[in-house]
Amino acid sequence: QVQFVESGGGLVQPGGSLRLSCAASGFTLDRYPIGWFRQAPGKEREGVSCISSSDGSTYYADSVKGRFTISRDNAKNTVYLQMNSLKSEDTGVYYCAVGGICSDSGRALDPDYWGQGTQVTVSS
Repeated sequence: QVQFVESGGGLVQPGGSLRLSCAASGFTLDRYPIGWFRQAPGKEREGVSCISSSDGSTYYADSVKGRFTISRDNAKNTVYLQMNSLKSEDTGVYYCAVGGICSDSGRALDPDYWGQGTQVTVSS
């Protein structure tokens, strides 16, 4: 059974940092592309970052380049999203998605599985 859980969200001040985790059980994450998406209230869900399964290439949306870093820890079967220099516009529910294909825009295309999300709020 495919299961994975996002964690690490919370309330942070502008300029602060958070690290999101996507931990899997029942399958091996490094066999799949993994994407992070976010959805702000009243807005469409957008792809934030993606890491490929083949060579670990990483992709980012222009809005987060230089601030966010996606990485894998295969020993822990976990993918992380390190978010630095957070801005109010980064607020939203962040989702981990498994499968599909990473695109150059940072969006994972047609993922197979979605997590339930973790809330990130950037506010003073």
